[in-house]
Amino acid sequence: MRFAVINDELSQDIEQAAATTSRLGFDGLEIRSSGGVAPHRMDDAALAGIRETVARHGLRVAGFDPPALKCELPRTAAEADSVRDLVTDSVRRAELLGAPFVRIFTFYRQGDPDPRRAAAAAREVLDGVPFGRVPLLVETGMRTNSPTMRHTLEFLDALGDDRLGILWDPGNSVFSGWDPAPFPQDYALGRERIRHVHVKDPDGQRAYVRLGDGDLPWPAILARLAEDGYRDWISLETHWRVGRELTQAQRDEPWGEEFTSGGFEASSTCMRLLREMARTQGEDAVPAAPDTHTVEAGA
Repeated sequence: MRFAVINDELSQDIEQAAATTSRLGFDGLEIRSSGGVAPHRMDDAALAGIRETVARHGLRVAGFDPPALKCELPRTAAEADSVRDLVTDSVRRAELLGAPFVRIFTFYRQGDPDPRRAAAAAREVLDGVPFGRVPLLVETGMRTNSPTMRHTLEFLDALGDDRLGILWDPGNSVFSGWDPAPFPQDYALGRERIRHVHVKDPDGQRAYVRLGDGDLPWPAILARLAEDGYRDWISLETHWRVGRELTQAQRDEPWGEEFTSGGFEASSTCMRLLREMARTQGEDAVPAAPDTHTVEAGA
């Protein structure tokens, strides 16, 4: 398996994020906001610069995270067109980045999750979107119609498009309140369709905390992934900050310094912890050993 971190969990400065990621022995950066610009608002020059910076540090782009289908269910044809345009342009941006996937959601839920209704809307939105070269991965989303693996599979089955895979984020499942213990049962349900994993550690529905201090058994999860021969990306999405807690609005729109502030120390700490957890699972699951450079917030 390959290890990455979402860049804006470390820094809005892509050079600093890439240098730190390489220095700490990880393999890639998953791209969200950078330079204070949300992912779906980056111009082509910015995307090319990110790709060059990531490669120059010996890393790979591990994914692209726009807010695709992270909105209310479209009520009009114009709203559906707007969502479709965002997905289409996200695929184009991901190709420019050399990203292996575009992450999508299943619309914000109103009340209980309704994966089938969300799938009907998604089918209309995705009709004609050229995502053959860049797969779409559906995230188990905290506020969406797929907070758990069960809901995500129901959404995908109703959608009926085998090109889509799953981005499993068990932290979202816990934080949503819909599944306080998504491992091992939730994982077992969807393991054949999981193509990417997000790592963060919730303390119930209260807050995200330092990796290892929350509700998820990450060493056991990593061990199971290694045992099952998982070879795709595992990306740290820290969501923990030293001295403050992210608001719901900041988690909904995770871009800019308002979101990132305090993330460098927290994410650097969690990267080291994740590396140590992985080290116990065998050589194939361990990121490359870091060099001896000191990691400084201003590096």
